Amino acid sequence: MKIIYLFNSRLPTEKAYGIQVAKMCEAFADNGHEVKLLYPHRKNPTISQDIFSYYSIKNNFSLKEVKSTDFYFPGLLDKAAFIIKSYFSAKALTKEALKENANIYYTRDELVAYFLSKQNKNVIFECHRFSNKRKKFYSHFKKINLKIVVISDGLKGDLIKFGIKDSNIQIARDGVDLSNFNVPINAEERKEEQKRLREEFFTYHFDFYRRKKIAVYIGSLYSWKGANILISVAEYLKQLNDNYLVWVVGGTDKNIEMLEKGMHPNIVPFIYDNAVPHKEVVRMLIAADCAILTGKETDSLSAKYTSPLKMFEYMASGCPIVAQDLPSFREVLNDGNSFLVRPGDAKAMADKIDFVFRDENEKIVQEKAVRAFEDVKNYTWQKRIEKIINFA
Repeated sequence: MKIIYLFNSRLPTEKAYGIQVAKMCEAFADNGHEVKLLYPHRKNPTISQDIFSYYSIKNNFSLKEVKSTDFYFPGLLDKAAFIIKSYFSAKALTKEALKENANIYYTRDELVAYFLSKQNKNVIFECHRFSNKRKKFYSHFKKINLKIVVISDGLKGDLIKFGIKDSNIQIARDGVDLSNFNVPINAEERKEEQKRLREEFFTYHFDFYRRKKIAVYIGSLYSWKGANILISVAEYLKQLNDNYLVWVVGGTDKNIEMLEKGMHPNIVPFIYDNAVPHKEVVRMLIAADCAILTGKETDSLSAKYTSPLKMFEYMASGCPIVAQDLPSFREVLNDGNSFLVRPGDAKAMADKIDFVFRDENEKIVQEKAVRAFEDVKNYTWQKRIEKIINFA
């Protein structure tokens, strides 16, 4: 089967969705399909690597950067520039895709799905959020019975409420490549590896950090992710034990500047110029004593629609998880594979991290981490692809 994946944005990108697109194409190809990835030309001053090396994936599919309008406006006008560019690049991608006689045209972009469906192509649209601003597209998709892949129950529910048939929607939550997570599960082996990695990450202050208990947060610091709670969590942790630290890894310069305004001495920033290199994520999770997953219950994107890649990576790493109890997380996490706390409650999160850190709780903590590792085997990219192909 020939599959054309059309991605209407810059590649490579430091954003998590770039990893998802790359892993999807790799998995489609691993499943025996002929895959071609189309994406628009965009200036990229920060990333010089190609897609295969940047995302550490197999070179098992073809790709083409499609010539398209690329420009920037300063300040608030940049949003207008983005909208205009997206329209023209969607047109360019569609034109290029129509040169191919593919069995499936797959995209995450409503405009691309709209243009291709007008040409009576077999289009699958992967939806990552529901918005009233996109009702024009949803109405068209409903009319033509377009097949839609969603990443959460919440998304499926809102699309059904809009009138899209249940049979035209397939839930396929995000996933993980377990081959990247060959981690020591044995407690003693893990402690030895943790010691080695901390010496690497904290070269100049190893003796200080070796004695600490560290809760790591990996990823961007956007408001809808609820990461601003980390400052309050660190304050409560310091009250419980001065040897407890929150390790924040990632974020843009603007995000970090915002966080540093309220920076607590028990927060350890570990900042890259762009995103955290994907191959480093597993090593950082082994170096930590638990992983933090935050969200925002008042934001639909966070509470209902998201299926965060880092959640699956946390599970695959064997690192115990302390997460806010949101419906979107609950679709995968539960009381058997993680520690769930009331959303927005920094003290409850700090108390649960304290529980995880205490030696007397090591057995129950380890049991949950092992359960998470077993559960995440149901969420590999390969299993996701098989579900989508069967749906197609």
